[in-house]
Amino acid sequence: MDISAVNPALRAATEKAPAVNIENGATRWLAATASSLIPGKRVEGVERRTLRHDGVKLRVYTPAQPSGAGLLWIHGGGLVLGSAAMDDVHCGETARDTGATIVSVDYRLAPKHPFPAAIDDCFTGWQWLRADAEALGLDGERLAIGGQSAGGGLAASLVQRAIDAGDPVAAQWLFCPMLDDRTAADRGHDAANHFMWSNRSNRVGWSSYLGSAVGAESLPPYAAPARREDLRGMPPTWMYTSDIELFHDEDVDYANRLRAAGTDVTLEVVDGAPHGFEAWAPGHPMARRLFATARDWLGERLAP
Repeated sequence: MDISAVNPALRAATEKAPAVNIENGATRWLAATASSLIPGKRVEGVERRTLRHDGVKLRVYTPAQPSGAGLLWIHGGGLVLGSAAMDDVHCGETARDTGATIVSVDYRLAPKHPFPAAIDDCFTGWQWLRADAEALGLDGERLAIGGQSAGGGLAASLVQRAIDAGDPVAAQWLFCPMLDDRTAADRGHDAANHFMWSNRSNRVGWSSYLGSAVGAESLPPYAAPARREDLRGMPPTWMYTSDIELFHDEDVDYANRLRAAGTDVTLEVVDGAPHGFEAWAPGHPMARRLFATARDWLGERLAP
């Protein structure tokens, strides 16, 4: 893919964006190790604390003026990289701007911890949030689930698992989610060489998580959210994707299937944005506009 495909306003940022070659095992291991060393950041007016519940590390962001709503947030990183700390600013600003108390999950990474480790950790975080909602001053009917990229895919799977468990989920909030392992299995996507996250990287991520099952005829429940056939009963959904990123088709398809199943869906398609641009260029005007739109939607959905 040529730089001319990128929105002119984002081209300079794209050319400067850091790239990690996760196809190289040694590089991937170093990046995953470095993920655990990412320094935390604080947002003024938001209290941040960390705790462990059933072996899972959680980061809790409490705004100065809590609204009584809550959000379980899941970070990205292709299922093989990243940590909750890298989303400190996003979580802190979201808590500040919406009044929601946010719990971010430091889930175990593949390939050292393949499926179902990550989704199990996220479910543990969700159970803690629900069980402690009253102690946190939260309304159990106003709890949402969200995530970005691989975390968006885990969030969609977690919503499915929570709904199946009989838990109410007020909303799902999905940033460029990684939803379908069948995209990785389709070698026809390789030639496009998408910015920031190519299909070759995608195959490494999914293969690290699912092993040889990637692209198989069927998968266990919650392994890849796009595989679920019955999407009835899913909560109101906000989702964004970009028209030039690898996940565009799977994201649009999932949004359409949710709508067909009766879900209220808001889908934002950003013009010419490489995958996850809001994470690696958070101060860019296009990213700030996206955050504002997303947080306005979340605040309205979680209002009392």
